[in-house]
Amino acid sequence: MKIIRQINNNAALALDGNGKELVVLGRGVGFPKMPYELTDLSRIERTFYDVNPKYFGMAADLPRPLVLACAEITERAEIELDCALNPNLPFTLADHLNFAAERLRKGIEISTPLAYDVRHLYPKETEMAKQARELLAREAGLKLPDSEVVNIALHLINAEAEAGDMHSMMMTLKALSDVDGIVEKQLAITLNKESFSYSRFSMHLRYLIQRLASGRQVEERISGMLAQMRREYPQVYQCARAITDYFQATWNWQCNDEEIVYLMLHISRLQEKHEA
Repeated sequence: MKIIRQINNNAALALDGNGKELVVLGRGVGFPKMPYELTDLSRIERTFYDVNPKYFGMAADLPRPLVLACAEITERAEIELDCALNPNLPFTLADHLNFAAERLRKGIEISTPLAYDVRHLYPKETEMAKQARELLAREAGLKLPDSEVVNIALHLINAEAEAGDMHSMMMTLKALSDVDGIVEKQLAITLNKESFSYSRFSMHLRYLIQRLASGRQVEERISGMLAQMRREYPQVYQCARAITDYFQATWNWQCNDEEIVYLMLHISRLQEKHEA
């Protein structure tokens, strides 16, 4: 393996036997004069392909045990979630966790308002995040509060989405834009896209769209709640129905009752914040 550029003493840019560029981590791999041929491959602890060059600096600045732990998390997550994740995830997750550790040292803990949604709608990612929290304590000596489980899960969810193709991304953006228009028309409001309530709504929609496009849905566990909410919030129900009709007509996506109930809850929050 040819080492062609130093990132720091323990990280470098290299070329494999096929001439493909990669980042390598290992004690002292970035120390010798560049370029050089690394013949003792046992010195390499981790390799990373297809990393965006803007993240090379993270490899230099972040604690190596943390990056190695996040690489292990990424590898396990790809197996458990059965999908390719964004190749930058080990570095972006390590950067987030390093900052979280700094906050904790200062006694600052930030709550995650999306905790309920993430745990309920993404049980696999949440379970993987719980395992990641244990791995980080064991491998990197980083003890995180329960609240960080949701943040790790969100990184996994985003990495799943970012690994998709351009068509998928454009489809999501188109659907999000169309739904915004439906909500504004049905509720006769103008959405404040800088508000937290809109941010929460759009994130729920993004996850909903990803699930519907992949044929995944949450299990139906809500018995009778849709009928009750339909009676109590007729305008919100009509808005939710307009959205699900759009999904069906435009994308051939089917929403079950539980999805409609959660959609109504988010629409109701938007309406309440607008009227407040």
